[in-house]
Amino acid sequence: MSDTPPARRTAAHESAAEQAHPEPGSGPSLGPEELRAMADGTLIERMGLQIFQAAPERCVGTMPVAGNTQPYGLLHGGASVVLAETLGSVAAMLAAGPGRYAVGVDISATHHRATREGVVTGVATAVHLGRTTACYEIVITDERDRRVCTSRLTCALRDAEPAADHLSGPA
Repeated sequence: MSDTPPARRTAAHESAAEQAHPEPGSGPSLGPEELRAMADGTLIERMGLQIFQAAPERCVGTMPVAGNTQPYGLLHGGASVVLAETLGSVAAMLAAGPGRYAVGVDISATHHRATREGVVTGVATAVHLGRTTACYEIVITDERDRRVCTSRLTCALRDAEPAADHLSGPA
């Protein structure tokens, strides 16, 4: 699923690709086709994010720096936050389970260093997986495995509401 040129792939990229299919029994996960379909027509696609692994405990993806910069040519801090929230939200959606959904309620980010080129890799790791909340630490690194950003995302896990026919108005 990666378009990252082999010369630009880091150990993190290789590790993510190897873990794209977790061992059975390790929780729900999404396969490559499901991940691609989820991105179609969304901000994920627009920003060039690729997700390699998606499970409740861990979600791994990449984002190109090109096209996601601020006017000075540096990776935009908001782009890092988009990568972080996407990875954490996908993992939280899987943690919520069938008939439930996840909604972000808090995100923070600390930007450690600037980067001007290449690809950044994000790894969302569960800090807390509960019945009503899920919390993730997301670490974003550059191609030299230097930390670019650390983010924390908290999601509320909710029961899906039944279809609200009354919202469409009188027939």
